[in-house]
Amino acid sequence: MRTVLITGSGGLIGSAAVDHFKEHFDLVIGIDNDMRAVFFGPEASTRWNVEDLQERVTNYRHHQVDIRDREAVDRIFAEHGKDIELVVHTAAQPSHDKAAQIPFLDFEVNANGTLNLLESTRAHCPEATFIFTSTNKVYGDNPNFLPLIERETRWEVDPSHPYAAEGIDEHMSIDHTKHSLFGASKVAADVMVQEYGRYFGLRTGIFRGGCLTGPRHSGAQLHGFLSYLMKCAITGTPYTIFGYKGKQVRDNIHSDDLVAMFHHFHQAPRPGEVYNAGGGRHSNVSMMEARALCEEITGNRMDMKYSDQARIGDHIWYVSDVRKFQEHYPEWTYRYGLKETLVQIFEEMTKRMH
Repeated sequence: MRTVLITGSGGLIGSAAVDHFKEHFDLVIGIDNDMRAVFFGPEASTRWNVEDLQERVTNYRHHQVDIRDREAVDRIFAEHGKDIELVVHTAAQPSHDKAAQIPFLDFEVNANGTLNLLESTRAHCPEATFIFTSTNKVYGDNPNFLPLIERETRWEVDPSHPYAAEGIDEHMSIDHTKHSLFGASKVAADVMVQEYGRYFGLRTGIFRGGCLTGPRHSGAQLHGFLSYLMKCAITGTPYTIFGYKGKQVRDNIHSDDLVAMFHHFHQAPRPGEVYNAGGGRHSNVSMMEARALCEEITGNRMDMKYSDQARIGDHIWYVSDVRKFQEHYPEWTYRYGLKETLVQIFEEMTKRMH
């Protein structure tokens, strides 16, 4: 029975992967124990999403398992063996602010949990494709040392710089920089996934995400930029901008567009390959610009607060150069733009609130 195993299946990317791959596999195995509620509180719980998947997706089988539990993870892999053709690993502690408060838990989930999955893949289904959702935080604050120019609503890279036209590519150093503890634990996992591809020959792919977004995000203050911003716009909850005059820039990729990248990679895997995966020049926005869009879509004036204290390791400007992936997989392209994605988030969130 052709099987795909997805960790973090209740989360934004995991649930998008379930919906995408349910048509391509006989069995979809989901692993998710709702740690997001532990990290960020009950409002960030993904339980609603798991229950929806269980109701809608007839070939979905859920396991309430912690990826830190090596034996429990291995039992699932052992049960299905070589039927597992694809592993999509999206489970993580995803906040660089939260990581400083829970350093052991952060590292155990992000680094040790990833190692558990890699070892079980190597032992039970070594021909499977293994996809890891990494992060642009592996570059630490190196992006902040680019020559930046302040514009009216955003920071931008000096037009003469090589990154100005298309964004930051995979050659940016991940060394000699402040990462945040979250960035460090993801670096450990990122490099480990690369090694299982280069050293052991597993079909591993590493996707260093920008801001990952979409309508099924359980946004919280410490993680889920556009989702949480839209939630505040709808509910009137005050939103605090931290530093950089609210002109910091993020690129945003729709969850379905990222999962489509995973699918293309699975069809022709390149072991140990690393790709920057974000909205690129196609879809990026500053805090000020995102606020204006949320106000336009909701019709509400937002209650915004400002703190001069920037978050440690936060990026002032980050736009992903996705040309390497597009060169390797030319059939892939973006389907969703920024405003379209925000409208989807608004509609889904409004539906869930009523």
